[in-house]
Amino acid sequence: MVTARTPLMAGNWKMNFNHLQSIAFVQKLAWTLKDVQHDFEQVEVAVFPPFTDIRSVQTIIQADKLELEYGAQDLSQHDSGAYTGDISGEFIRTLGARYALVGHSERRTIHGEDDEICRAKVNAALRHELVPVLCVGESLEEREASANPADVSIKQLKAGLADVTPGTEIVIAYEPVWAIGTGQVATAEQAQEVCAALRGALAEQLGEETAAATRILYGGSVKPGNVASIMREPDIDGALIGGASLSIEDFSSIIRYRSHVGA
Repeated sequence: MVTARTPLMAGNWKMNFNHLQSIAFVQKLAWTLKDVQHDFEQVEVAVFPPFTDIRSVQTIIQADKLELEYGAQDLSQHDSGAYTGDISGEFIRTLGARYALVGHSERRTIHGEDDEICRAKVNAALRHELVPVLCVGESLEEREASANPADVSIKQLKAGLADVTPGTEIVIAYEPVWAIGTGQVATAEQAQEVCAALRGALAEQLGEETAAATRILYGGSVKPGNVASIMREPDIDGALIGGASLSIEDFSSIIRYRSHVGA
């Protein structure tokens, strides 16, 4: 159980980097952060490589005792069986991963994963002692059609966590679909409005204590130039970073967001 909301900066590599590239990237990232005396007690850093890279990432992190966490970009709702192409949470956990993304907008839109599948995947992650990072967020059409911009995200959150019990460690990532990979970004105030509403929904569903302990990330065209303003908001506890996490310079600068605000 996370008792203090240590900021989490998570790099989602999507379908980028082969296993050799991932080794080089992780080594250089760790060296860069160490070189500037980054304090890993203040910010947790995690990477989400493709499935084919996870073993290589595990090996380099464990061999060099790097202070990085890692997770999978997806997992199957099934534990084993005749599910060609699926990856069980058991396999992911055996590789030492801590996290698994669930319900990323690209999984929801491209692969047709609905709230019921996301609920099953959250449950699968927890069965295998992985921390699910449940992604929620609205499209531009959904945002414009609703009086409350948080409605879609709250619905997705409640459905995805329907079977979760109070005290369970989870992470929520608010990613407005209209801001992912588009160069657009929600203002800090817009992101805070939705993240605060999500924390309120967590409190209703899982209790005040769990809501207070749960980290809520913002994702959607996060860059070195906007991360500081986003991280000033009280209900935003980190970022799920896509394109910028593929650049050592950009990702390390985002992780060191405190230097941008004089902290």
